[in-house]
Amino acid sequence: MNAELIAVGTEILLGEIVNTDAQVISQGLSELGINVYYQTVVGDNPQRLERAIREAKDRADVIITTGGLGPTLDDLTKETLASVFGKKMVLHQPSLDRIKDFFQKIGREMTPNNEKQAWLPEGCTVFVNEWGTAPGCGFEADGKHVLMLPGPPRECNPMWEQCAKPYLYPLAGGCIVSHSVRVFGLGESAMEDRLHDLMASMTNPTIAPYAKTSECFARVTAKAATEPEAEGLLAPVVARVVEMLGADVYGVDVDSLEQVVGDGLRSRGLTLAVAESCSGGLLSKRITDLPGASDYYKGGVCSYTNEVKMKLLGVQKETLDRYGAVSAQTAEEMAAGVARILGTDVGVGITGNAGPGASEEKEVGLVYISVYFQGERITRKTTNTLGRDRVRNQAASNALDLIRRKLQGVL
Repeated sequence: MNAELIAVGTEILLGEIVNTDAQVISQGLSELGINVYYQTVVGDNPQRLERAIREAKDRADVIITTGGLGPTLDDLTKETLASVFGKKMVLHQPSLDRIKDFFQKIGREMTPNNEKQAWLPEGCTVFVNEWGTAPGCGFEADGKHVLMLPGPPRECNPMWEQCAKPYLYPLAGGCIVSHSVRVFGLGESAMEDRLHDLMASMTNPTIAPYAKTSECFARVTAKAATEPEAEGLLAPVVARVVEMLGADVYGVDVDSLEQVVGDGLRSRGLTLAVAESCSGGLLSKRITDLPGASDYYKGGVCSYTNEVKMKLLGVQKETLDRYGAVSAQTAEEMAAGVARILGTDVGVGITGNAGPGASEEKEVGLVYISVYFQGERITRKTTNTLGRDRVRNQAASNALDLIRRKLQGVL
């Protein structure tokens, strides 16, 4: 079975926003075993949208649109799809009631054009929008399955997961289950090299490597008649993948390094403080993005200058004079210093040169990360020439990875 995605919105064509909806939906379709051969982006123009829909109708079994479900005149996705598939538009009263209730709750008057969002193709399955006002929907006509989702990712992504994917489950011809083995410290090519023979020998489950910023993951997917059967197929393969990738695996089906570190600190009753220079508070932000971080995170110091490193963290002037601010020695004194002044079990020190210019005759992208862990010091040197943002993100991730390895006993 093949699907085609059509993103509707002139703002995407103008480069004002990035179409992240397509990434989420395509990944989900892959998990369902539904192929995606075409993705189309079309502006808010009914004639061009109709042509795109008719082309998709000729070559796909499933058509999924995102965007164009709002209250304005240029939101014409529903109307155009209904016209192409010969469907009558009707008022869906429960959706209208929800829209009215939404505006009442926020204390604003509902303008008449908002009623447009409650008009849907007759006989469709309505996807209730718990995250906005425009409902989505799905219907079958002319042997095709058509799904419409709102454009904003904060609405599209949860509606896809909670409404559209379950709608498509019967089309998948069974149950498809996936697990993600998350990896840090190993590149995508190196990970694939380790798994190559196993990947080549597998047909069900399958193993697919993916790369993300500063990390990778291997998705293991199985198809079976029922979920327990799929899980039975997956369990030994996931265990084998974890074994082959070793200490670079930081978790299975986890959200992030910071989640793993936070859970590990909390379970052991340990506390954390960080001292950052070149990362400029990014590590603190990632840690505190998680609800409940106050269980283990006491605070941080953004020591961007040598003066702050000395006065607040106790970094020795002799260390700075001899080794420089960008050095393993300075990172170690920062980590121990922030743990001491904030009274924590674990301290992190990050210092480096994120660029764009050289500093202290140290090359751009050179970073030292040190972790003070209950009296023990672990320091890592990293280099990255892919730009300031990548240097800072990699530094924060490496700090989390060092803590993670200590917590998991693999360092």
